Amino acid sequence: MAREQQIKLTVNGRSYEKTVPARLSLADFLRDHLHLTGTHLGCEHGVCGACTISMNGRSARSCLALAVQADGAEIVTIEGLRAEDGTRHPMQQLFLENFALQCGYCTPGFLITAIELLRDNPKPTEHEVREAISGNLCRCSGYQAIVDAILAASRLELA
Repeated sequence: MAREQQIKLTVNGRSYEKTVPARLSLADFLRDHLHLTGTHLGCEHGVCGACTISMNGRSARSCLALAVQADGAEIVTIEGLRAEDGTRHPMQQLFLENFALQCGYCTPGFLITAIELLRDNPKPTEHEVREAISGNLCRCSGYQAIVDAILAASRLELA
């Protein structure tokens, strides 16, 4: 049984080839091996959504996936949302403008989730937004500002 495995993947547009322990979580790989600390660990059981990243265009809980399962994958983390010139992703800007940021711990997961939602459903209702973000927990807000930011993005057709 292999204790380490070679993986190749693309994270935020950059290719990596690394040897990783077979049981290393994707979240720990991103944080500890690639130093992308915007992917947060909350519950480590896939419940809170703080570790949500985009893998092959779909949101995924990086605490539940192993790094070896991401072999060949295209991953986007919160760090990959900004443009090369440092400009915020429009969804990040709308979170800022709509006061959807509190402590920021849950924000990366909400942003990844919101971007996927609007890509799949450019004009969601408030109920659909609430349903889409229901897997992300925030202990600081009442969620309304987050919902407002996502609805504002849908009006701007950011998908």
